[in-house]
Amino acid sequence: MQQVRLGVIGLGGRGVGLMNNLLSMKDVTVTAVCDVYEDRVEGAQKTVKRKKKTKPFGTTDYKELLKRDDVDIVLISASWQAHTQLACDSMKSGKYTALEVGGTYELENCFKLIDTYEETKTPFMFLENCCFGKRELMCLDMAKKGVFGKIVQCDGSYSHDLRNEVSFGKENRHYRLEHYINYNCDNYPTHELGPIAKILGINENNSMKRLISLVSGSHGLHEYVNAKKKDDERLKSIEFSQADIVTTMIECENGETIRLTLDTTLPRFYSRGFTVHGTKALYQEDGDIVFIDDETLKKYGHRAEFDQSVLYRNAKKYERKYMPDMWRRLSRSKILAGHGGMDYLMLRDMVESFKNGTPPSIDVYDAAAWMSVTALSKKSIEEGCVWVDFPEFTKNKS
Repeated sequence: MQQVRLGVIGLGGRGVGLMNNLLSMKDVTVTAVCDVYEDRVEGAQKTVKRKKKTKPFGTTDYKELLKRDDVDIVLISASWQAHTQLACDSMKSGKYTALEVGGTYELENCFKLIDTYEETKTPFMFLENCCFGKRELMCLDMAKKGVFGKIVQCDGSYSHDLRNEVSFGKENRHYRLEHYINYNCDNYPTHELGPIAKILGINENNSMKRLISLVSGSHGLHEYVNAKKKDDERLKSIEFSQADIVTTMIECENGETIRLTLDTTLPRFYSRGFTVHGTKALYQEDGDIVFIDDETLKKYGHRAEFDQSVLYRNAKKYERKYMPDMWRRLSRSKILAGHGGMDYLMLRDMVESFKNGTPPSIDVYDAAAWMSVTALSKKSIEEGCVWVDFPEFTKNKS
């Protein structure tokens, strides 16, 4: 059995979670770990030794990890602003590069990723786990089979109450706090956009043309800090730049529209608001509902048009017909390993891509297009909530 050797850069909560998932795979070992904090490096070394019986090389200098001959894949899960430099240096070292998600505030970072890939031809995979979600893949299959008819609009959101995580960023050594203080934009668009982009064929036979972002006020974090961190005089006096809700509309080349929502600083339940709306059918994540024109009306009559509850969680009935094989084979332990199974499927896709020499399912052009939403929404907001054009990222894609 070919052993795939991993080097992990970034050992915060996400990095360790991905590493643990990989350590559960018989054909994967972690040979090197890196973080700017020594205690995180030592903790990761102990975890690997406990699970694989060997202690990996540990360092606080990522360049030392990149020089090693015993690393096949470099998995990067550091802070957002470090992503581009780390990924480019990894590709230049010739190692298969896997980059955790996040937006970028500078559009030039998207071009740096593409230029480095086209110069080195080093395999690159963007680790957007939501592209491997059960409903996202089910809807992708439904779209390919024409169930939705002509898709007109897709919606998605990153709706997640992060007030505690952001407000206690200093104590938890989490980078999000400074981002919310200094920037105003859709800072985390890829969870919702990635699956939609695959369904709409973005970077294949379709593209995103332009976007516009609208913003609410910024009140949620200020109120939370004043209620929960009364002794933090510095944070209590700060005016957070990040709006509570950012709504972004994207116009596509083939006529579809995409609506994205960032909603992370107000009380709410978690949702990615995933919705696919076509001329023949609808899928809606909230309620887990499938509505197929004649079929649904025949079964429920006009009640289905006015009483959503009769369709509540009926999407499960469509799994047998449209569920992808990878989900049919997924064991309960893998589902529990992270984000309901999405993490395991994504990481197996990465490992198999490396072992078989096949192109990653989410490539550098996808990464650039999806990450660019952050920079473009920032520009739209700064210029008075105006339309901003997407660059052409795929002109040299082969």
